[in-house]
Amino acid sequence: MKFSKIICLYLLIFSVSVFGQKDSVIAKPLSQYPQELLKVDEFGNKYFYDERQKAKIYEINGETVVVMDELILLNKPRFNNQLDRNYYYFLNKKLYRVYPLFLTALQQYRDIQGEMNNLDSKAKRKYIKDRQNILADQYEKQLRDLTTTEGQVFAKLMNRATGKNVYEIIKELRGGWSAFWWNVKGKMADIDLKDKYDPHANRTDEYLESLLQSNWNSGYLQPYPGAANFKVYK
Repeated sequence: MKFSKIICLYLLIFSVSVFGQKDSVIAKPLSQYPQELLKVDEFGNKYFYDERQKAKIYEINGETVVVMDELILLNKPRFNNQLDRNYYYFLNKKLYRVYPLFLTALQQYRDIQGEMNNLDSKAKRKYIKDRQNILADQYEKQLRDLTTTEGQVFAKLMNRATGKNVYEIIKELRGGWSAFWWNVKGKMADIDLKDKYDPHANRTDEYLESLLQSNWNSGYLQPYPGAANFKVYK
């Protein structure tokens, strides 16, 4: 698959009718949303952002206007043979198992980062001393329980979400010597904790990116906060 073929769609839905169907886009008049949650766009128009439906809700001339987020549609990768096709669907099964664990680890990591940012140097040293093993212990359990492929997927997702590979995250929380040994343990199971996520250069990453976008667009998986910040095209 060539990422130059990505199709970006901006869906503008005007005068939305409210239906009782489960899959319908439901939008209330702007006045019915909590006023403290309203935001203002660059043109000075007030709107409510619906996180679940990934849409901005406006009210223009008494009419409800829904502006959907950018939707990225990826062509399914081009398979050279049946083995490639089988691997693609095999990877999808692994993604389903790993994704909940990844969301937990990502939230833990971000929480620790946020708490450390609000501490002075002395308090930060005490916090690190008290909490430095928590996230790394979580990785240890996950890497021990997951298969090799699932461990690779987990490491790739963390790199996509944080911009850091798992080695760098562990080094940040536990020090260079610990990170070195974690990388050795990973390589023993064919999991390179220093590997980067690159869907342009790596076939597995290309498949994984296609599966993420497909599952997010269809609603089978919920995007993690900040998922759209990673750009799959150059």
